[in-house]
Amino acid sequence: MRPVRLMKVFVTRRIPPDGWAALARAADCEVEYWDSDEPIPAKELERGVAGAHGLLCLLSDRVDKRLLDAAGSNLRVISTMSVGVDHLALEEIKKRGIRVGYTPDVLTDTTAELAMSLLLTTCRRLPEAMEEVKNGGWSSWKPLWMCGYGLTQSTVGIIGLGRIGQAIARRLKPFGVQRFLYTGRQPRPQEAAEFQAEFVSTPRLAAESDFIIAACSLTPATKGLCNKDFFQQMKSTAVFVNISRGEVVNQDDLYEALTSGQIAAAGLDVTTPEPLPTDHPLLTLKNCVILPHIGSATYGTRNTMSLLAANNLLAGLRGEPMPSELKL
Repeated sequence: MRPVRLMKVFVTRRIPPDGWAALARAADCEVEYWDSDEPIPAKELERGVAGAHGLLCLLSDRVDKRLLDAAGSNLRVISTMSVGVDHLALEEIKKRGIRVGYTPDVLTDTTAELAMSLLLTTCRRLPEAMEEVKNGGWSSWKPLWMCGYGLTQSTVGIIGLGRIGQAIARRLKPFGVQRFLYTGRQPRPQEAAEFQAEFVSTPRLAAESDFIIAACSLTPATKGLCNKDFFQQMKSTAVFVNISRGEVVNQDDLYEALTSGQIAAAGLDVTTPEPLPTDHPLLTLKNCVILPHIGSATYGTRNTMSLLAANNLLAGLRGEPMPSELKL
């Protein structure tokens, strides 16, 4: 009897236990992985993926033409443990007939929770207030000391009313937001009806919103969307939050807007680059809260993401429908 030929799978990082267990149970696969929580060096990734039938990667792994060439003709499936796919050379992948799995939906609620946390932390100046407690700045109660901006009766603008944008709006409603605006590629009347949200142009959203949350995908149309012109149109009391992708924002223009008083504050869970250098000018500002891209960072969500990514990979390798396949 001829031995069964195993399919080679390469995983670019240690992944949470549920996903790893699913791969370990796959009797038809030989799994290799980069045994670290840190990003795999490019040369090691090229070496690891050579001859692989399947690749499980993260959003920090750039899958470009060079890597696809290094993988060779065996590569049939790429599964990314992310909802974003801007790290994948999709046109090149499509040309080679490679299937792609991703992890939408499972991180929607967790990311929306983080957006709410970041918005409230920024608009109510919580990091500044905590620092004042620690450094002795808290001397007595003062009428205007540490005042920020409240959500009640406000106008909130959401850039991208997709799954995450809707989940954010759903959580904002009980805070007494008076009006929702949104912008995107096209109106989404069915989704917007729940919030009575109005589809407007990007300049109008910038001009009329008290709080703006970027929750869009990174596309050629959204790259650099939030730039000098955008910030100049915003109210001087407005707060800007980005939980989408760092490249949606021109960070030099954001720094200028924050230091000149064009806008009141900003909260970022995503930056360019990632990680942001510790000497970056934005990190010197009290009115800018920056988090290390932790939108989906709960134990439950990351475990679910890893399992979905593993199941996408295994289904694709076996010629079965993937639980979540990106249609190219």
